[in-house]
Amino acid sequence: MSDTKVLSYLGLSMRAGKLLTGDEIVHKAIRSGEAKMVIVAGDASGNTQKKFRDKCATYKVPLLIGLDRDRIGSSIGKDTRVVLAVTDLGFAKMISKQVGIMSEVEYIE
Repeated sequence: MSDTKVLSYLGLSMRAGKLLTGDEIVHKAIRSGEAKMVIVAGDASGNTQKKFRDKCATYKVPLLIGLDRDRIGSSIGKDTRVVLAVTDLGFAKMISKQVGIMSEVEYIE
């Protein structure tokens, strides 16, 4: 399956101002309840993946691990990105729906 729709939804959410990037900013969004979904690049380090897996599990935030950092970054018009937080429930649901039909990502709820 293609992940083109997920990447275009990320670009759309970035243009709408409903996407946060960066380790500390995403951590803060998770703790405050602002993050509706967290996306971690599949080629991120094991330590980074574990850190966000644990944090999202604690705060009950859906987590998507997959895609690669270069494609994530280019989809939102930035350099490589490892971690993103979607702050809009509508965008998070649209991405979740697409992830259900993708095989190359690990989706944890």
